[in-house]
Order: sequence, then structure tokens, then C-alpha cells
Amino acid sequence: MEFQPLRVLIIGAGHAGGSVAAFLRQYGFDGPITLIGDEPIPPYQRPPLSKAWLKGEADADSLQLKDPTWWAETGCDLRLGQTVTRIDRAAQTVTVDGETLPYDALVIATGARARRIDLPGADLDGVLFLRTAADAEALKPRLGAGRRLAVIGGGYVGLEAAASATALGGSAVVLEREARVLARVASEPLSAFYQAAHARRGVEILTGASVVGLEGDGSVEAVVLADGRRIACDTVLIGVGAIANTELAEAAGLDCRDGVMVDSAARTADAAIWAVGDVTRRPGGLFGGDIRFESVPNALEQAKQAAAAIAGRDQPAPEVPWFWSDQFDLKLQMAGLARDTDRQIIRGDPDSESFAVFHLQGDVIRCVEAVNAPPEFMGGRMMIGKQTPVDPAKLADPAVGMKAVAA
Repeated sequence: MEFQPLRVLIIGAGHAGGSVAAFLRQYGFDGPITLIGDEPIPPYQRPPLSKAWLKGEADADSLQLKDPTWWAETGCDLRLGQTVTRIDRAAQTVTVDGETLPYDALVIATGARARRIDLPGADLDGVLFLRTAADAEALKPRLGAGRRLAVIGGGYVGLEAAASATALGGSAVVLEREARVLARVASEPLSAFYQAAHARRGVEILTGASVVGLEGDGSVEAVVLADGRRIACDTVLIGVGAIANTELAEAAGLDCRDGVMVDSAARTADAAIWAVGDVTRRPGGLFGGDIRFESVPNALEQAKQAAAAIAGRDQPAPEVPWFWSDQFDLKLQMAGLARDTDRQIIRGDPDSESFAVFHLQGDVIRCVEAVNAPPEFMGGRMMIGKQTPVDPAKLADPAVGMKAVAA
């Protein structure tokens, strides 16, 4: 009998899904690959949308994951602007706009969508989200001199957009319900630093600010807070997190808990189905439990895992989770997770805008948050992965090089 190569079908043509296809070809897989995306453009990078794209420093071509001709040249059937409506696990098929397509290996890379909030006035013109290229394109012309952006939510995307709006000569106000920005994703010292750094650069930040409505005559003109204050603006960006697009997986009977549950090879409980990227909840590795990471490094790591499994290669070595954010001239790089830690060490002076916050369990680093401090990030990430004990006194002393920190 003639050998029939596996038919790989990838649902989602974003960074994660596109990377699975790219790694499959890199790993020598030469079977048919079908990549289905609901956006009208080929796979692209999302992080620049809130930064370089808004500021006009990047265009559609520079964001492309691959040259547009690569997909056809490598035999990838790239189907854009199409929607998968059903996964039939028993028949190993998916339904795409009424058409049935078979698969031997299925990869779910449906990502996440911006979280909506139910507010009076949410349907006014100028109330936007920032998740896709289309979102960024809608926001871009509303920034600049004389324009005022109100950001609801003090997370990374909101702070990045506020920085971009200010850099373009406009003004921005960030409205955060919690007592500090980045409350769910960063340490208190890092939150305090970013609040002060943004204020120094002209961004207004209001914490403890609960939004109860939006006002305007057709187009948004103000955000109304619970204490009665009206925050004037001409554009509102809602940035209150993202929701994993698990609906297809749930309807197919896959285990989903705020993300599609996968193992350390990005495989679901169904041996023929993998899931990668923002839609997944994966094992925490060194940190125990499970977690849903929303980051490009996570998407790429899982894309490698799925591609290796499908191509019959050994699994890549596990990576320490990491993340970055660019705001103004401040580059934040984070590695690890601050889970089960018992001490915090700040290396360097936050006022210098070059420092790092280390989170330790005993004398082992579990997480590093580094601002304009690449050696601390790289050294910390390596020591987290190796679980290298460190001398806390040396770690706290910026005069001691990171290579000499290990106990």
C-alpha cells in the first residue's frame, strides 16, 4: 500500500497557527497543510499593533509572519476570511462555511478575543478594542495632536496604547478599577514604577476608577465614573483582558477550563487534536498547576511542540515562560512566575529606569521583572530554568555581575 502523508488542518491563521505550519515545513513534514483563518490577511505578528503600528513605524508587510508567497510555494493551502463552524471528532472532519474538510491531525489555534464590558454608551462611535490588525487600523487615525484617548483598563495593552498616543502628540488617561495598574500581572514595585514613569511622560493615570458609562452625541465624548466624575475624551479604548475562543473545542467535547486543556506536547485528550497559543491552558512545568499564557513566546513554544509531535520528531526542551512589553523608551522583560515565593529583591534603582525585581523561593529565583536591564533578564531566566541557588546579597548588589550571583 502506498504511504499517505498525514493531512494537517490548522484552525486559526494567527501567529500560533501560522507558526505551526512554518515549523512543520522546517521539520521536514511534506504532507498537505490547510490553514484556515477568519481574518482576511495572512498570519501576522500582533505585539506591534499597540506600538510600532499605531506610531506609523511598521506597515502590513513588516508584520507578516512569512512572505505572502511562502504559503503557496511550500504547499500550504491558506484559506482566509473563512470560518470553521464544527469539529466532528468521530469522522475527523471540520465544517468550513458549509464545506467538509478531512484531517488526520488537527491543530486548534483560535486565539482569544477582547473582553467586552456592558456599559451604557458602549455602542457610541469611537469606542474601540485592540486585538486585531483591523482594530489597530481603526484606532490609528484617532490618535495624534489635539486628540484625547481614554483607556479603560491598566493592563499591558492599555499602557502601551497610552504611550503610543502620547508619543504621537496627543493625550491619554488610563482608568484602572484596581488600586494599581498591572495589578493582576505584575508586582507592586513594578506597578508603582510604571505609574510614575507614565506620569512623568504626560499620561494621566486614575486608579480606583470604576467606569459606569460612556456619554456622547453619536460619538463618545466622556467616560463617567462611579463617583460622578466625567473624563473628557474623543476616543475610548477598552482593554480589560481577553477571553479564550474555546467555543469550537467545547462543542466538540474537548476539556476546556478557561482555555483548551493540553499536555506538555500541546496535545488535547484527543490523540488527533492539538491546541496552541492564547486559546490553551497548559501545564505550569516548574511552577506547578496549569496556566493560560497570553504571549508570543508561549505561542511559538507550543507551535514547536505540536509540529514536532505531528512530524514525528523528539519534543523540544521545555522553556521558561517569558514576556515583554515596550512602553515609551522602557523595555520590560519578564521570565518565570511569581508563584509560591517568599521574598522579593530589587536590584538597581527604579528612579534610574534600569532595574530588576527578583522573586525567590528560599535562595532560588522563580521570577524576574527587568526594566531596561537585559543582563538581569537573561541571567535570571537562565537561573530559573536551571533552578540555580543564588546568594541574595550578591543578587541585590548591582556592582556584582549576574554571572557571579550564583551561590
